[in-house]
Amino acid sequence: MAPLSLEVCKHLSAKPWKGEGPGVLEIVSDYDGDAYRAIYTVRFEQAVYVLHAFQKKSPRGVQTRQSDIAVVHARLKMAQRDYEQRYG
Repeated sequence: MAPLSLEVCKHLSAKPWKGEGPGVLEIVSDYDGDAYRAIYTVRFEQAVYVLHAFQKKSPRGVQTRQSDIAVVHARLKMAQRDYEQRYG
């Protein structure tokens, strides 16, 4: 199987997710006055993992809730383990 490339996997409006390093991206979308985010990783050669999708509800403007940050961090670790089990 040919490896996935960042160019193939990167959504046109995706931007780097701060805090987890390279290969973790976020898509931000506004709908009906609400903001939504989807966080995914393209770190792995043969897979893309969606780590979290949520409605942004922080009372402090652009800041993301700590609970959402923790979910992304934990799921990135889970994705790493899953990838290693599936692809070695």
